[in-house]
Amino acid sequence: MQSSEPTFAELLADCKTHALHLEMRDVYYSNEEFERWQEGHRVDWDDRDSWWHPFHETIADAVARGVEVRRARVISEPVSSYIRWEHYVTTANVRAGEQVRWLPRRNATDLNLPGNDFWVFDDQAARIHHFAGNGDFVGYDFTGDQGLITHCTTAFEQVWGRAIPHEEYEIR
Repeated sequence: MQSSEPTFAELLADCKTHALHLEMRDVYYSNEEFERWQEGHRVDWDDRDSWWHPFHETIADAVARGVEVRRARVISEPVSSYIRWEHYVTTANVRAGEQVRWLPRRNATDLNLPGNDFWVFDDQAARIHHFAGNGDFVGYDFTGDQGLITHCTTAFEQVWGRAIPHEEYEIR
């Protein structure tokens, strides 16, 4: 049975003005790249073929069409090893055209944040991501509910306004 819900790539391909992504977890599902990084492997940023993935192409295509793609991360400090790795590999996101900012969780206490990570596309659709306690991805909900989309967009903009641009945020 085929899903009637659009894929991420389809949502971004249909996007006209902006895509917003808010991440609020300190640990996500483990993956081979993270494990290799923990073992000391580092990306050769000059060898684009070694790190450029279809995701990056999807982002780059959207940005080339004039879509503003922004990602904000609310993180605990000191950061987890996973966030330390994410900060390192965010170079790929930035090179694809994403704007990325980091907000230490201690600076988000008074914000009314949703309970889950999400993407919002042109303020018309949202993909709400669900994770298990250990960070494993368990699924997502797709919605066009304008009340929920407004809540997510408002939360994102509050985080974005306080967050530190990637090139200025230092992991210590």
